[in-house]
Amino acid sequence: MTIHVALNHLTSYKYDRPVNLGPQVVRLRPAPHSRTRILSYSLRVLPKPHFINWQQDPQSNYLARLVFPEKTREFKVEVDLVAELSVINPFDFFLEPSAEKFPFAYEPGLRHELLPFLEKLPASPLFKAFVDSIARDSTPTVDFLVALNQRVQRAIGYVIRMEPGVQTPAETLIKAKGSCRDSAWLLVQVLRHLGLAARFVSGYLIQLTPDVKSLDGPSGTEVDFTDLHAWTEVYLPGAGWVGLDPTSGLFAGEGHIPIACSPEPSSAAPITGFTDESECEFTHTMKIERVWEAPRVTKPYTDEQWADIESLGHRIDAELDAGDVRLTMGGEPTFISIDEDRKSVV
Repeated sequence: MTIHVALNHLTSYKYDRPVNLGPQVVRLRPAPHSRTRILSYSLRVLPKPHFINWQQDPQSNYLARLVFPEKTREFKVEVDLVAELSVINPFDFFLEPSAEKFPFAYEPGLRHELLPFLEKLPASPLFKAFVDSIARDSTPTVDFLVALNQRVQRAIGYVIRMEPGVQTPAETLIKAKGSCRDSAWLLVQVLRHLGLAARFVSGYLIQLTPDVKSLDGPSGTEVDFTDLHAWTEVYLPGAGWVGLDPTSGLFAGEGHIPIACSPEPSSAAPITGFTDESECEFTHTMKIERVWEAPRVTKPYTDEQWADIESLGHRIDAELDAGDVRLTMGGEPTFISIDEDRKSVV
């Protein structure tokens, strides 16, 4: 199944007076390691004139560094991209034999390279108690990570938080709630205290409404939507960086498009920079649109094609009736399905 989705992301700052804009760093371009294929990308910036230099930071994230020579009353950044969404199995990897069971240790050379992603914050009593409560029995690594990710998801309630910055892990545990970035940073620190290299990820989350509603579980979103999101990646020998989303309790899939991965949340912020002191009106809008869909089992035809097929069927029925042609159909049950009331029917 392949669906092409067009994403538009507009960020706007309007100031109450002309201001000088210092150099602005924009991290809104999908990262090189994104598993979701990006078919096209464009970045539009106001005001003009301005100078733009594309760079890559030490983690290979794309950065657009903007310099504005004149004062302005508005700063606007608009991203347009087209992503090819195909189903990605987040468990499609093989671990090195030494890492198949948790706990495990990184090979010395690899550990040296991963040092920035192993740096731990001081543990508060509550955080230490949370980490100490995690079993260290020899367990398949993937099973351990699935359980840990789900535990953080159950422990921390999701809220939309407009305040800047990221809560400390202790603060998130005390409140038992936080935004996606708070849960992601908590999981990063938990993993590091368990001896696993982890990094903070910011990116786009795209979720599409399913073609068919589930009969025996949640059906997901009712409408197509996108938003800026944050999650965690852990380094596993043999698999590389593997994404965990503690907000949903799931592993990262095709809808997770990373734009910045870093040891610290501050170096993954979408836009950073300085301006003169002023009052600012901030607006942020995001939208997506399906621009192309491949025929698939759950949706083999468009609504227009279905209408044409139904119309043809009615014409055939009319001709059969006019010719007094009579058909019979027979058969036997070959499967069992589940109806809406969860009763087995034949």
